[in-house]
Amino acid sequence: MNSTAAHAPVVLDIAGLTLTADDRRRLAHPLTGGLILFARNWRDRRQLTELSAEIKSVRPDMLICVDHEGGRVQRFRSDGFTHLPPMRALGEMWMRDAMGATDAASASGYVLGAELRACGVDLSFTPVLDLDHGPSGVIGDRAFHRDPRVAALLAKSLMHGLLRAGMANCGKHFPGHGYARGDSHHELPVDKRSLKAILADDAKPYEWLSTTLTSVMPAHVVYPKVDSLPAGFSRHWLEDILRGELGFTGAIFSDDLSMEGAKGAGGPVDAALAALNAGCDLVLLCNQSVDGGAEVDALLDGLQAAQDRGRWHAQPDSEQRRLDLLPQGAPMPWDELMHHSAYQHALERLP
Repeated sequence: MNSTAAHAPVVLDIAGLTLTADDRRRLAHPLTGGLILFARNWRDRRQLTELSAEIKSVRPDMLICVDHEGGRVQRFRSDGFTHLPPMRALGEMWMRDAMGATDAASASGYVLGAELRACGVDLSFTPVLDLDHGPSGVIGDRAFHRDPRVAALLAKSLMHGLLRAGMANCGKHFPGHGYARGDSHHELPVDKRSLKAILADDAKPYEWLSTTLTSVMPAHVVYPKVDSLPAGFSRHWLEDILRGELGFTGAIFSDDLSMEGAKGAGGPVDAALAALNAGCDLVLLCNQSVDGGAEVDALLDGLQAAQDRGRWHAQPDSEQRRLDLLPQGAPMPWDELMHHSAYQHALERLP
């Protein structure tokens, strides 16, 4: 298949440390464009590097992703991977030394990106742009700061570090998950503020970073004064506001369609269709391969059938947006990276 011939919106997962025959079949499906890794897919650097190469042997254009932010959201923590601090540490540093904190944020992004790329991973879903309002347990110390200006500048610095490592970025969770108390993994949170209040506060980083962000992930949160649908299923949020008002031109990922916050849209196929028709370029279905992958097959087959019946059509730029997230150039091998002066300096500058 020519990778530019059709839109490949599905980002799926695998159960183990190597690819099974079913994994290979799913990765070769024309609608599969990405794979997200979890801690269960990790034993050590050698295994991860071999797994990444195995994935690319099936599909050279496959986008290999991971949630690797630092703090409690870091999938690979052993065999030399640096334990990165939660992003709140950078916000706390900002209050003592603002310019030093921006350098530490760039160092964090460079170390994060370079280590992942050395093992064949293409993209980490970072930075978190949610603001630290306090009540949200699921965001908490994953947020840089309460002030959108501080969060935006530290995120921009972190993304500069990612860019130095050759890695794209993903701002999340648009327009902001930090104010809602609920955890969208387990329920559908509600944020009852007005559109004016949200755009003046939580969504500000997306406006200020519109030319820096390469991808965005919307929240499984309902903002009833704006739309009855969660942001990730809302054409108003994604097309009218994110793209129209804020000027974002990069890729839009759905958050995980297996989360409780997505269940209102129906099963994975209906949720994926709702997300794609709302303006998402890529849809994630996580942790459904561990029991044989029936839900993954159902999603791929269901989306294919829906496309054949005209129930969704790829946006003209969607596939190019996906391809634009792939790293440019070869990564620096791990052993070489460990002796690289820029990497060693970045380690010294971590908060």
